[in-house]
Amino acid sequence: MTTAAIRPEVRLSADQARRLALRAQGLLGAPDRRGGTRGVLRRLGAVQLDTISVLARSHELVPYARLGAIGREAIEAAYWSGEHAFEYWSHAACLLPIEEWPLFAFRRRAMRARGRRWHVMQDSERSCAAVRDRLRADGPLTASDLGGAKNGGEWYDWSETKIAVEWLLDTGEVVCVRRRGWKRVYDLAERAVPEALFHDDLDDTECVRRLVAQAGAAMGVATRADLADYHRLRGEQVDAVVEDTGLVPVEVEGWGKPAWADPAALAEEPRGRHRTTLLSPFDSLVWDRPRTERIFGFTHRLEAYVPRARRVHGYFAMPLLTGGRLAGRVDPAREGRTLVARQVSMADAKAVGPMAQALWEAAGWVGCDAVRIERCDDARLAAALEAALKE
Repeated sequence: MTTAAIRPEVRLSADQARRLALRAQGLLGAPDRRGGTRGVLRRLGAVQLDTISVLARSHELVPYARLGAIGREAIEAAYWSGEHAFEYWSHAACLLPIEEWPLFAFRRRAMRARGRRWHVMQDSERSCAAVRDRLRADGPLTASDLGGAKNGGEWYDWSETKIAVEWLLDTGEVVCVRRRGWKRVYDLAERAVPEALFHDDLDDTECVRRLVAQAGAAMGVATRADLADYHRLRGEQVDAVVEDTGLVPVEVEGWGKPAWADPAALAEEPRGRHRTTLLSPFDSLVWDRPRTERIFGFTHRLEAYVPRARRVHGYFAMPLLTGGRLAGRVDPAREGRTLVARQVSMADAKAVGPMAQALWEAAGWVGCDAVRIERCDDARLAAALEAALKE
């Protein structure tokens, strides 16, 4: 059955859909402090990793946005201790709950069938065997420990060893068990993944079905494109399994596309306190730009890779979430113990107080005791923000 032929069982207003999405992402209602960072990871199903660190790295910002100013060391420990997470290709390079290891068997098989990465080894059999032998003998190691990650050229000029260990990660023989100084630390998957989960016996259809169901639960309500984008599936993969996921066909006001909702999300009206916070551009609430525009009427893009002269909102502009809306953005930096808002924009005067609150909370979290505004695109709101920061 094509998505166009699906008949909606429920009709949702745009506002209902927005609140379902916020609750599903852990940003509406009481935070799950007991579950902590691990609970956030299980709920979202994927937390994107990125090299950029301004306030903190993106995978730290995600639980911070939902739980508040929990310790950064505690976040890292929650991810990487006790076989709770692994790193693999999902929406991008992501931290994933260890329970999802079997669900990515389809992707590991596809990697093996392809036969190589975009990097090519000179002697794949010998190089992979050398990596396996070192890890088996010496335990978890970085690419540098294994013999060096680069050939001495540009960052992408990988050594034979680095290509080999990344290939083994792609195909599931090796797993990244933690990061050390942002370098991946590799171990044999047979040692790092709990025995009960260390299997690839789910067929491709079942893997995809479970991932689509997980994505639907993590988003609350989603279109076909949303469901595909969450774990970077293809639209036709979603089409093949969506009827068997348990997700409920819905019609959402203004979306103009077939959509599906998590039945658990539909069972109870979303209520509770809205979180006021700054979001990483890689947060799963906003990582899909078309979905963000559709739900929040908010256009956002990461400008870190845009030439400075062409940036509109700044290098790492973080959206401001408040009252269940995206009401502004700020490009932050740190100078000693001062959080610097290099560029700020706000939707209107109602966003001033929440922006001040979010800046002070973020400052305290990263060990700053002062906040300074460099630029604001509205002089009237700039003056109001300066005043609010002093209250």
